[in-house]
Amino acid sequence: MNKPVPYSDLHDEPVNELNDIDASLTYSYANYLNWLFPDRVELIKGKIFKMSPAPSRIHQKISIRISNLLVNFLKNRSCEVYAAPFDVRFPKESTEDKEVFTVLQPDICVICDKSKLDYRGCIGAPDLVIEILSPGNNKKELLYKYQVYEEFGVKEYWVVSQSDQNILIYSLNESGKFQPSKIFTLSEKITSSVLPGFELALDDVFENLD
Repeated sequence: MNKPVPYSDLHDEPVNELNDIDASLTYSYANYLNWLFPDRVELIKGKIFKMSPAPSRIHQKISIRISNLLVNFLKNRSCEVYAAPFDVRFPKESTEDKEVFTVLQPDICVICDKSKLDYRGCIGAPDLVIEILSPGNNKKELLYKYQVYEEFGVKEYWVVSQSDQNILIYSLNESGKFQPSKIFTLSEKITSSVLPGFELALDDVFENLD
């Protein structure tokens, strides 16, 4: 990793344009907090990734449907559901802003340990992360996210394909590696090892999206 940018170097003045950032340097969450770009960005190991354009209407419908089903299931339970934009910081050791170099915005996440929540989002791995693939998703970005979620111990990671109308689930095994499920398609239902009793029918997610 390149030498991180000292927090004080970008602390006093907000940065308004992505072009003003030196992509060869490594940035922290402390720097991230001062960026006022019109486009949303994420940090992966100190490197900036520009997120895809605003999600499509279909992407939003899928996100809302899944979120609503999760919210209804988790009512009066300890876990909470959050949808993007919502910062999830992944600290290696120290949780200080200047020592955190990975900040992602999952489409949907479920956090059951409320000590990880603060007014800025979540610090530490959510229990469940859901990413909804769109035609504009960057394959390299998706690979890096997979690696982050596995490395930091996300217990379950769902990849939802809006074009193929299917869902693939990665579950963290005892050795700390993701184990993929079969690909679930229309007319099937999925369950979650993280949320016992929760059941999701894919027809409720994908039918009548037009």
